[in-house]
Amino acid sequence: MSSIEEDRNTDRKSGNRSGGSTVAFLVLIAVAAIGVAWMLGLFNIDASGKLEAPRVKVQGGEMPKVQIETADVDVGTKTATIEVPSVEVTPAGDDGSAKR
Repeated sequence: MSSIEEDRNTDRKSGNRSGGSTVAFLVLIAVAAIGVAWMLGLFNIDASGKLEAPRVKVQGGEMPKVQIETADVDVGTKTATIEVPSVEVTPAGDDGSAKR
């Protein structure tokens, strides 16, 4: 037996479920919840007549004429002087007053 088969057998014995059985369980729960909601009268489904997609007839046409005007955008650079604040940080001294 290969190590993969041994791992699978160990998972089966220990009760670990694969992803497929989890999805199936969730689908079963969803179907049961819908059934219970229908039986309690939370919703009603009435279908009458033939359930068939409607027939649609498409005839030729003409695309509308569209004129678009856009703005003129000029992109450039300029030189500017900006004052930047300076920051000085003085570390706190250890004078023993801080409580630990």
